[in-house]
This record gives sequence, C-alpha cells and structure tokens, in this order.
Amino acid sequence: MTRAILTFVLACCFGPASALDRVVLVSPHSDEIQNEFQAAFASHYEAQTGRTVTLEWLDVGGGTSSILRYIKGEFARQPEGIQIDLFFGGGLDPYTELADAGILQPFRLPDRVLNRVAPTIGGIPVYDPEYRWYGATLAGFGIVYNKRVIETLGFRIPKSWEELGDPRYATWVGSGDPRFSGSVHMAYELILQAYGWERGWEVITTMGANVRNFSSSGSQAPKDVAVGEVAFGLAIDFYAWAQVAEVGEQFVGFTMPDNMTIVNPDGLGILKGAPNLAVARAFVTFVMSEAGQKLWFLKKGAEGGPVQRQLNRFTVVPELYETHRQYAAVTLNPFKWRSDLVYDSARASARWSVLNDMIGAFVIDSHDRLRHAWKEAQKDGLTKEEIRQLSFMPLSERAALELGAVWRNDQGLRVRKLGEWTEFAREKYGEPDDTLATIFDWLTFAFPAGIALGTVWMLRKTRGA
Repeated sequence: MTRAILTFVLACCFGPASALDRVVLVSPHSDEIQNEFQAAFASHYEAQTGRTVTLEWLDVGGGTSSILRYIKGEFARQPEGIQIDLFFGGGLDPYTELADAGILQPFRLPDRVLNRVAPTIGGIPVYDPEYRWYGATLAGFGIVYNKRVIETLGFRIPKSWEELGDPRYATWVGSGDPRFSGSVHMAYELILQAYGWERGWEVITTMGANVRNFSSSGSQAPKDVAVGEVAFGLAIDFYAWAQVAEVGEQFVGFTMPDNMTIVNPDGLGILKGAPNLAVARAFVTFVMSEAGQKLWFLKKGAEGGPVQRQLNRFTVVPELYETHRQYAAVTLNPFKWRSDLVYDSARASARWSVLNDMIGAFVIDSHDRLRHAWKEAQKDGLTKEEIRQLSFMPLSERAALELGAVWRNDQGLRVRKLGEWTEFAREKYGEPDDTLATIFDWLTFAFPAGIALGTVWMLRKTRGA
C-alpha cells in the first residue's frame, strides 16, 4: 500500500480530527528522504501550531523528467492550479523552467531563515531572486566506480567524462535514462556544457556505446557498480555515497571530474494555486531552516539529525559545516570547492526536453545499432574522423534551443522530428548482424556477470555475511 493511499484510508477511518492540516507534494526523492522529512516536519508543525498535519506524497510515476512532464501537462489543462502544493527535489533546471512558465508561487522566507542561506555557489543562485524556488540542498555530479573491478581488469579511476568512452570499457559503464531521471539528465547536460556541442556529443555517443544498459532510475547504476555489474556509473553524489556507506569505501569510490562538473542546488518550490498555501509555506520554511538542514547533513542518530536513514546530503547554510563538523555525515564543504565550469542554467532549462529526446533517439533507443557501429569502427584502428561521423548530430546547438521553445506544445513537430532522428540514427549506425549481435550480447552479459558474482562474494566474505 502506497503512502498516499494509506493517508487516504486513515483519513476515511478516523475523520478530519486525525489530520487537521495537510499538504500535497510531488517529489523524485527516495522514500528515505520523504520519511525523514515527513516525521520531522509533522513533529515541528505540531509543536509550533498545536495542530497535526498530513503530508501526502503524490506518485505520478518515474523520476524528475516524468514529474516535470506531468506538472506542465496538468497546468496546460488547469492553468489556475492542479491541487498539488509543492514540488520537492529534482535539481535546478526544472524549477527555472517552471518559474519562467509562471507555474511557481513566490514566497519569501522569513529573514531569520533567509539570511543564513548562501545566495550563490560557484556563481549559481542557491535560490531564485524572485523567491519562486529555493535550493533545499546541493548536489554534485560525477562518476562512481568499483575499486575491485577496475583493479582486476586493469582499468583506472576516470578523471574526465570522456574517459568513459574508452573502447576497453565496452559494457562496463552504467547509466540511467535521462528521460526518466533528472540527476542523469544533469550529467549529460554537464558534458555538453563542459565540452561544447560537437565535442560533447562525441563524448556522449562513445560513452553511450559502452553503456551496458540504461535503467529508468538514477540510483540503479551506482547499485550496479557496487555489486560489480559495471565498473563505472554516472551518479549524483548522494546515490554514490549511499553505496559507499552500504558496502564500504574499500570497494566503491566516487569522483567529480575537475572543471567538468558543478555543485548544483536541488530545488523546492510552491506550485501556483496551491490549495494548502499556509502549510506549504510552513514546510518550505522548515526545510530551509536549521532544523530541516540538519536532516540532510548530520549523521544518523545525531541530535537533530535523521532517525531512520542517513541522507548524506549537503546543507545550503554554510556556517553549519563548521559548527556541526563533528557530527557531519558529509566531510566536503562545497562552498570551498572550486570549478572553472560556468554553468548556464537558462540554456540547460531551454533545451531540457529536446536533449532528453535526442539522447533517447540517438543513443538509447538505437543502442544495439550504436554498439554494433562502435565495434565496427574499431576493427581497423579508431580514427578521429570515425568518431566524428559516429557522433554527428543532424541539428546545431542553436537549432536545439529553438526547438526547445515549442517542443512540448507542438506534439506534431515532436513526433515528426523523433521519426526523422530515428531514421537518421538507423542510417548512420547501420544494421547489426543478428547472429553476431546475439553472440556478442551473450558474451557481454556473461563476463560482467561473472565479475559481479565474484565481487558479491568478496563483499560478503569481507563483511562476514
């Protein structure tokens, strides 16, 4: 039984006296995060108001990208409000997109809370100057890796995104599908901004050819890395640190490529027409206050920290890194971390949906053909020209931005372009030989599976399982 259904059943059984106030949220955050904030806010709210509150987490299916589509689609039908109060989590770009569309309700935090929040990090706003969204926590993006697997196979810890396109790493890279995961989308957007449009697509294409499979969840690749199913995975920091905590730092590591990634706000915003506006404002205030920030930042069991599960996230209140250093679950202070990469959030937001569909058409949905073409290109020695041809895109960066302005509002155009891109990919990559492809698929499954079983055995032996 889902949390939302359970809430409904309890309300029916016990009546309004059991939950005098309510707030409805939509979020890609894990159950662990939702549970910690639900329990802490309910306790805080009752202490402050003398009233009980119910948090209803609406499940619309999928991750950030799916939630963003849902919100925009519902507001297209109901412009004044969609009976949801809050959008919680999912990075930064969805919030700038929704703010530009007039879908977020401004709310200025009380000065006692706002004045403690850093206004920017690395030149990126931590909260909207018009107070339509706030960075509830921060997220870093990088590569999670299995130390035992790379040692066994003679691989090395990657220092850049492009290294994941090394032909030796075929089937040893893990990735989620950016159409369903906002954190995975962010990694691909960062690659384009770090390398530029043409070179960025070379990195995405060659790396994509090495990916073993594309999962619908951003958390799956780090899990696959932890058990040795793959050697490397694209990951947001807290998914990576969760696996480090689970299996031990002697098995799993995490790196953020120098000057090729950023630390980015992970947003929270009140939706236009929020039916429970007062409670929604109280929730935003709580999350951004010291009490809420401690849930992200402190070790499980520390005073004011998480009770059930350690969240391993950054706080947006810089002073807490010093005052609570002894009990911090995260040792890195992101406000002291520097990167030369200047992230363009407006550009990223404008092409969000177009980029997802491009990666879908040219890398994920055409994966078998891409993988075949990648192997064929290596037969006589891989050349820069072959990589350029393999990764060539039929539209420029400017054209992608122009499409972004109309992409979701013109479904006829979207369907037509997707068809054109699919045909372009088919012609570019060619058709794999079915027999050879079947043999290759079996081999690329069996070998990593053997390494994975060996890694699981080592994990269990080391941990005394």
